[in-house]
Amino acid sequence: MKVLHINCNYLTTVLHQTMIEHLDEQGVESTVFAPTWSLEKAAIKPNTNVVAKECFHYKDRYVFHYKQGKIRQALEQAVDVSSFDCIHAYTVFTDGNCARTLSAQYGIPYVVAVRSTDVHAFFTKMVHLRGLGVRILRDAGAVFFLSEPYRQLVLRKFVPKQYRVEILTKSYIIGNGIDDFWHENVCKDTGMARLNRIAARELRLIYAGRINRRKNLPTTLKAVQILRERGYQVTFRVVGKVEDQEIFDALLKDPAVVYVKQQPKERLIEQYRKSDVFVMPSYKETFGLVYAEAMSQGLPVIYTRGQGFDGQIPEGRAGFSVNAEDSAEIADKIEKILANYADMSQAAIRYIDRFRWDDICQKYVQIYERILNQG
Repeated sequence: MKVLHINCNYLTTVLHQTMIEHLDEQGVESTVFAPTWSLEKAAIKPNTNVVAKECFHYKDRYVFHYKQGKIRQALEQAVDVSSFDCIHAYTVFTDGNCARTLSAQYGIPYVVAVRSTDVHAFFTKMVHLRGLGVRILRDAGAVFFLSEPYRQLVLRKFVPKQYRVEILTKSYIIGNGIDDFWHENVCKDTGMARLNRIAARELRLIYAGRINRRKNLPTTLKAVQILRERGYQVTFRVVGKVEDQEIFDALLKDPAVVYVKQQPKERLIEQYRKSDVFVMPSYKETFGLVYAEAMSQGLPVIYTRGQGFDGQIPEGRAGFSVNAEDSAEIADKIEKILANYADMSQAAIRYIDRFRWDDICQKYVQIYERILNQG
């Protein structure tokens, strides 16, 4: 089976590269077309089966169809579209529209994923493109959502009633996997050091990721202050790249904050292992791999209600969802974790099997085959 992957975000993260490697292991012959405005911005080096093209200008994003024409022209010049069995688009608008037009011309089915940018930028703000987005979802052989809250949001808010059942019946909830490294180095047990700290009302919170407004670190810091007022001795470890200096400066003013620069996974795991709870009540989170990575080290997690990670694990078993704006609720939910820490820590370790790429890619292959058999 030959699959053409159209992915405008491929070069910005190792996530999709890992997925492609696991698909290859399951017999899928993949070619990735990665359109970009700057190859210098790439976070990874393309593999031999990746065609990365600088095919549009940064400002072209303001003229959707003009940019789309450039992407499609570059794609058709780079690969023989007719040689593929299926097209996998990784966003609805930028990738999915291209997949839809190619599908119509070459008679090749396509599948499409819905991501945060589709929901919060295109569907929400670009009202003139909503009809096109719905058409892309309707014409797709399958529609992938990373979480149930996102599926419900899109169907309820952006899809006309007469099309909801049509799209729902061919939609799938398929989350992301985490790097095999985390499965190979999973925490075996909670450890007495953590339990003794918590019994003494000492608490080590951790966040890992970019330091910017979307990650909502100031609200977490307010929750830390509330916990201190309740008698806890709290350390808040912040690990990551600084993208907003104002937020970073405000964090450093609090004596509870310990800053650690961005770490490779081989070092990040050490930061998780000397922490107790992972906290990230972020805004507009498509999924959030760091939650699952932290869980692999026995850390219960605090995540945003209604965003990408909500629904990936049963509520209250290995963590809690929160209102991202409510620092008091965040503090309350952290206390609930502490009251049942040993059980929730062990549950976090057990649920990590849900985030294995082998299992996730097997689901994709089954859906590809189902669509091809229908054709």
